[in-house]
Amino acid sequence: MIDPSDTLSLEFLTTALVVVLIPGTGVIYTLTNAILYGGRASVAAAVGCTFGIIPHVLASLLGLAALLHTSALAFQLIKLLGVLYLLYLAWGLWRETSAVTLQKTDYQTEPSWHELAVIAVRGAVINILNPKLSLFFLAFLPQFIPAAATDAMLRMSLLSAVFMLLTLVVFIGYGLGANTMRKYVLSSKRITCWMQRTFAGIFAGFAVKLALTER
Repeated sequence: MIDPSDTLSLEFLTTALVVVLIPGTGVIYTLTNAILYGGRASVAAAVGCTFGIIPHVLASLLGLAALLHTSALAFQLIKLLGVLYLLYLAWGLWRETSAVTLQKTDYQTEPSWHELAVIAVRGAVINILNPKLSLFFLAFLPQFIPAAATDAMLRMSLLSAVFMLLTLVVFIGYGLGANTMRKYVLSSKRITCWMQRTFAGIFAGFAVKLALTER
């Protein structure tokens, strides 16, 4: 057994919180669903984005992240899939501009369980198809583990779990905060149109940024 107090340093918690708070693709995705579909949708998005971290954590623990670092083909392939998926989300938002206003005039209406599942899966895919996350965990977590530690895997697992918990809590906080603006946004067709196009542009921007990313 490891002592959490010996592994979860203030430095790690502070650094991890700062990293999670910085708006990225997952945050924007959560905000999008919060404003357009409601609080439950934002929680589903947050859960999906958080679970999308798991493959990268496992990759780091198993050393697979090193393959992405050394194999240009593997890195470029995953990156290409990520770019295409972000462009797909951007196009979907742009194409369906104003659809939310027309279809969801009741601001208390929440997505069905099936729709929530789809939102969660999309959030997970966003993070799964970002190869930089694996490299991030490979470079980030070992900094907070003593070089002489004989239980490095357990420590990395604990740090990863705490990072994911912070991600989930912060994303839900972002989403529920944005949900308070939902009625105002959906009450105006013009604002809804502008909001959807803005989010579409942001996702397209993330796609371009990912496309230009090097290992």
